[in-house]
Amino acid sequence: MFASIGVETIRTPIRSPRANAYAERFVRTIRQECLDHLLVVSRQHLESVLDKYVQHYNQARPHRGLHLGQPIPRSLPLPPIDDGSVTRLDILGGIIHEYERAA
Repeated sequence: MFASIGVETIRTPIRSPRANAYAERFVRTIRQECLDHLLVVSRQHLESVLDKYVQHYNQARPHRGLHLGQPIPRSLPLPPIDDGSVTRLDILGGIIHEYERAA
């Protein structure tokens, strides 16, 4: 499938975490921040949890490699900082919290 769009695939050695450090780091992050705090009961539940976490990971979680930015920034611009209140949005039943300024 990748060859059809011009992407060259490279096979990595089995059980060598340094061969694909980005994927290994993502797996470690998702386990520490999400899966270690949940009891997953089925494949459908796991897929639902991972979908919500990946959305949080790409759109709300700060990344040091991006100077605390997100890979997919939110489309709405942030309002100017004032003395307004802050609202908290619970993700995955409160395991993860996202904060936004109230309108």
